Amino acid sequence: MSLSVCVIQGGPSSEAAVSRSSAAGIAGGLTASGHKVKRLELDGSLPAALAEEKPDLVFPVVHGAVGEDGCLQGLLEVLGFAYVGSGVLASAVACDKLVAKTMFRARGLPVAEDLTVHRGEDLGAAAARVRRAFRAVVVKPHAQGSAIGVTRIAAGASDADVVRALELSLSLDDVALCERFVEGKEVTCGVLDVPLLGASRALPPTEIVAKLADFYDFRSRYASGGADHFCPARLAPNVIARVQEVALAAHQALGCRDLSRVDFVVGDGDETGKVTLLEVNTLPGMTPTSLYPEAAAVAGIPMAQLCDALARSAHQRGPRTWNAAVPMPA
Repeated sequence: MSLSVCVIQGGPSSEAAVSRSSAAGIAGGLTASGHKVKRLELDGSLPAALAEEKPDLVFPVVHGAVGEDGCLQGLLEVLGFAYVGSGVLASAVACDKLVAKTMFRARGLPVAEDLTVHRGEDLGAAAARVRRAFRAVVVKPHAQGSAIGVTRIAAGASDADVVRALELSLSLDDVALCERFVEGKEVTCGVLDVPLLGASRALPPTEIVAKLADFYDFRSRYASGGADHFCPARLAPNVIARVQEVALAAHQALGCRDLSRVDFVVGDGDETGKVTLLEVNTLPGMTPTSLYPEAAAVAGIPMAQLCDALARSAHQRGPRTWNAAVPMPA
């Protein structure tokens, strides 16, 4: 059965350009599997555009604020549309790295030690506090993606370097998350949670070797040739199994559905098999250089089949159902 699908892209986010590239990939996959596709921008005209199109299904492909944090999902539920991806609560929790880490810790999942710095704090005093806690640290906005605003601070750096990193993160967000720098391999693992493709499972993990920076930054992610991907990751079988186990557990801990991509560091100095969970992305990138469709292909699921299964599964699930109003007592 052919479906009419509106793919939502863009939005007021630092990742809007990435979103449009991902949306092009999704639209291509849906078209190749026989569906009718219309791409719409996430802006003030979206409700009217959806009312005019009346699609069978909405496929959000929006990264970052408003599109991935539950806001768009809430709008779609109010308007009564079925949609691909996690619901409002899981989207919001996953987008907030602090809340997500609280959920991970409650499940006993392995995360890095951290502390936070809030906009308006004395950054000199905050930097000194960070350096007392961690010799080497990663500073990042607490609710951004695509490594935008992320800075690695080496053990020998100065407090001034930490201040600059905090300034960058706090220019994008109201909270900077400062995590102990875990030295190891950058690894990501997709989760596929689509009944039409079998039981919920983790895809083959991917090891990432950045070529344009010392970590998988924005340019390394999206520039052609910016990173080398090894899928399956070059890890011992027991470590691969552990990554997949934690990825699926993290997806379930946040209540995600359909798809997610879970990021890790594997190794911690001499502990080469240690697995550290970083974050869950509920709407992973689908650009030509993105990791999720690449891992799905390694698992034997080409892009058209992946998009088709995600769309059909969400259509079968249908829009959120609501209880009937209870009359006021006489």
